[in-house]
Amino acid sequence: MADLARSDVLRALVEPILGKSYRPVRAILFDKTADANWNVFWHQDLSIAVQERKEAAGFGPWTVKSGVQHVQPPSAILEQMLTVRLHLDNCHEANGPLQVIPRSHKQGRMNADTVRAWREDKSPITCVAGPGAALLMRPLLLHASSSATSAGHRRVVHIEYAGMALPDGLRWYTE
Repeated sequence: MADLARSDVLRALVEPILGKSYRPVRAILFDKTADANWNVFWHQDLSIAVQERKEAAGFGPWTVKSGVQHVQPPSAILEQMLTVRLHLDNCHEANGPLQVIPRSHKQGRMNADTVRAWREDKSPITCVAGPGAALLMRPLLLHASSSATSAGHRRVVHIEYAGMALPDGLRWYTE
């Protein structure tokens, strides 16, 4: 996935938003099938993957996911990140597509009451896409997905990019 994350095609999408100093910092393959079918509640992506735990002002809490250290950074870090979601399969209403609430990322980090208020006041958009489509989103964008109601795959390559180095000796997991 490293070659894909650094490809000219993705550079053309990411560089105009994050600038020339961007770097891929994490990649995940999601494969929603009848056997691996999950519902994701409304949330913001608040954690980043790092090489090791080092105490730094404004970073925390810490968790370990699949053996990798993760931490919630200050909002200023998340605001300088971008996620590219590459669809490998047809993504339609019946296979649990991503739903987003437009412009919610501009509100910064939200507590549960604010998320609930946005959910009650705003209409979500369902992100249907064909194979090869790319969806770009900020980590602080409110998003969710439902369980699939049809058979088949919904594979998505989820690549996170950052436009800066981390402070206080912290290093991105992929550095």
